[in-house]
Amino acid sequence: MKICTFASGSSGNCALVWHKDTYILIDAGISMRRIVSCLQKLGLEARQLSSVLVTHEHSDHISGIPMLVKHFSLPVYTSGGTARALFKNGTIPIEQISVFETGRSFAIGDLQINSFETPHDTAESVGFTIDGGSRRLAFATDLGHVSVEVERAVMGAGTVILESNHDIEMLKCGRYPYRLKTRILGNRGHLSNDMGGQFASRLVRGGADKIMLAHLSRDNNTPDLAYNTVTDRLLTSGIRAGIDLALSVAPADVMSGILEV
Repeated sequence: MKICTFASGSSGNCALVWHKDTYILIDAGISMRRIVSCLQKLGLEARQLSSVLVTHEHSDHISGIPMLVKHFSLPVYTSGGTARALFKNGTIPIEQISVFETGRSFAIGDLQINSFETPHDTAESVGFTIDGGSRRLAFATDLGHVSVEVERAVMGAGTVILESNHDIEMLKCGRYPYRLKTRILGNRGHLSNDMGGQFASRLVRGGADKIMLAHLSRDNNTPDLAYNTVTDRLLTSGIRAGIDLALSVAPADVMSGILEV
């Protein structure tokens, strides 16, 4: 199983997971043209896509889906709450949406999918664990905090795509209005570098050997700051990035490297 992020951040989110002949997008918050271009760089065509998994209904996660559905008739998998939000907005044709029950596993081609509830200010936000062969991938972003449900679901995955959204001091001292700062820092907002680093330490002790930091804020974080903060938190637990695990950062607006799960 492999994963490559096409975009990761407040301006758009999209990743491709594949195993054998199954190709799944996790979110599609960038244009169809960009998605098609990224696929071509991997030697793939959009018609090879099996489906889109949606974490939640915010525009930076779904903006490219209507055109993908229109041109390629892709099935779109969402939680019940997200489906209702999409129905209400008329964003995606009802007949293209397949609703899954959060916490119950289902198969798409060669991949086994499970979803788990995530604490975010949406109708029913979820993360995913994906099994292909003997390894498990966890995708956990848009987290106000690491809830019991998140920890239970993600623990034990070998590869984790983990939110490291903001530096707390940058956010507090930055230009965002107070209400937005409060939202981001809240229990249904986004995970800070410090919180991501603390969770990463527990994940490595639980068996993770590859972690990609994702969904970095353009205004309140930098790739170096996220990487260094998480590295420092790992070191306090005796875990060395580059030795005990492979730690990387997903780029905001370009493709990441291919991560072998």
